[in-house]
Amino acid sequence: MNKNVLEKKKATVEEIREGLKANKSAIVVSYQGFTVKDLSELRRKLADKNASIAVYKNTMIKRALEAEGISSLDHLLEGPNALVYSAGETDALAILRKYSRMHEALKVKGGLISGTAVEGETLLELAKLPDGKNSLIAMFLSCLNAPVVKFAATIKSLAEKKESAGA
Repeated sequence: MNKNVLEKKKATVEEIREGLKANKSAIVVSYQGFTVKDLSELRRKLADKNASIAVYKNTMIKRALEAEGISSLDHLLEGPNALVYSAGETDALAILRKYSRMHEALKVKGGLISGTAVEGETLLELAKLPDGKNSLIAMFLSCLNAPVVKFAATIKSLAEKKESAGA
């Protein structure tokens, strides 16, 4: 094999490894039948969420995963695939879910979230959740706060009723 080609392949494997290390999630998507226009639009939408999509040969992805000690994604690497990197754990999921519903050609196969392998269907379910930890905390706190608010409203209405009856 030509040394120049070998060096390019090593650089590609290293690029994938760096992407895996630098981001909290890496999602494998199948894009067979996806048009260049659609892929460009998806790239722009992902960039808005601090995410990116890159197309690599499956063997390069496998070598990078092996170098990182990850073998749980090997079964996903068949056919044309792309990797979606995201700095946040779920930042790209909502966009991928939306696009996979609009375009049958885009299929979320699975991926890594914080080093844990997750299947595609589970990723799409995660995409339905509110985005971000702060949103989930706010929802939880509002649930905790609801009985107190209801109790306060009941006391206030009783006080008003008593006041109007006494006047």
